[in-house]
Amino acid sequence: MTLEEAQQKVDQWIKQYGVRYFDELTNLAILMEEVGELSRIMARTYGEQSYKEGAPRKDLADELSDVFWVILCLSNQMNIDLTEAFRKNLQKKEVRDHMRHKNNKKLSS
Repeated sequence: MTLEEAQQKVDQWIKQYGVRYFDELTNLAILMEEVGELSRIMARTYGEQSYKEGAPRKDLADELSDVFWVILCLSNQMNIDLTEAFRKNLQKKEVRDHMRHKNNKKLSS
């Protein structure tokens, strides 16, 4: 599935099941909630925190997808073509950062 197709699928779902998009600030708050849930998993799986005994463990892939879903919603409601935006962002990084990480002594082995 392309980014364009993903944006279209989300838009179709919202129109069919979601009634309408939440406003942009609500979606931003939802995005922060989802990133928080993702952070909880990352901190406990890859970081130094541990899960509380008996606490339910959520699925990392599902939480990443939740974050992506809200990003797609925000992009749709603000008329942002994510394919084009990502292409431009990648091009910016290729120009600006093409040697940055190679020259970073902290990253050398």
